[in-house]
Amino acid sequence: MNELIDLLAARSGLVCAVGAGGKKTTLCHLAVFHPGRVGLTSTVPMAHFPSTLAAHEVIADAGEIVPAVVEVAATQRLVAFAHPEVRKGRYGGLASELIAEIQRAARFDVLLVKGDGARMRRIKAPEASEPVIPEGATTVIPIVSARAIGQPLTEEVAHRLSRVEAITGAEYGEPITPNHVARLLAHEQGALKGTGVATVVPVINMVDDPEHETLALEAARAALQLTDRFDRVVLTSHRQTNRLVNVVTR
Repeated sequence: MNELIDLLAARSGLVCAVGAGGKKTTLCHLAVFHPGRVGLTSTVPMAHFPSTLAAHEVIADAGEIVPAVVEVAATQRLVAFAHPEVRKGRYGGLASELIAEIQRAARFDVLLVKGDGARMRRIKAPEASEPVIPEGATTVIPIVSARAIGQPLTEEVAHRLSRVEAITGAEYGEPITPNHVARLLAHEQGALKGTGVATVVPVINMVDDPEHETLALEAARAALQLTDRFDRVVLTSHRQTNRLVNVVTR
């Protein structure tokens, strides 16, 4: 897992995951296996933190959350924090400036942040107000699921369907191809939207078998040909103990 932490440039700083197909799972695995002091939060509403995370949770309003997190972080390695529920089963996300204030005060070795939602879909493209990447983010990890490739482009697979169509060139109902995924990963209004000067490390997740690995490798190689904004694409599978499947570089 240490190799994956470094490949995702998640050893230190403020690391934000965006996209669809495994943001929360990826961040939780990084949080559990990182050897240092870790914070975990979100800029958007999110499901409750999983019990398997075994994090010390701080759920508080904006006026109380900074000192509350700092107090817990002084004695606990892993702190997950959010605002109280905005609707049943979902905590509220923190404003970017509040996240920056917490990081300055708590000084986590790494602060992991979920930067958008995807409603359990496998591919998405951001709308105008997305993603919500905190200022000062050092790494952005755009995620897409390999299991989207080969599936018809419909609302069942894609979040923000019209944006996915516009950015990838895919049409409603047609199979999503590796090239469609590559265009999404390399597009300034797709996976690169809002990344600023942060290091970008795209992840193709759910590479759970050789067939999906072949498709993901094709998408990764094509994406690297379309942009110089990132220098590698990481293939992962959270069904496997190692989780790291492959890395495609220039």
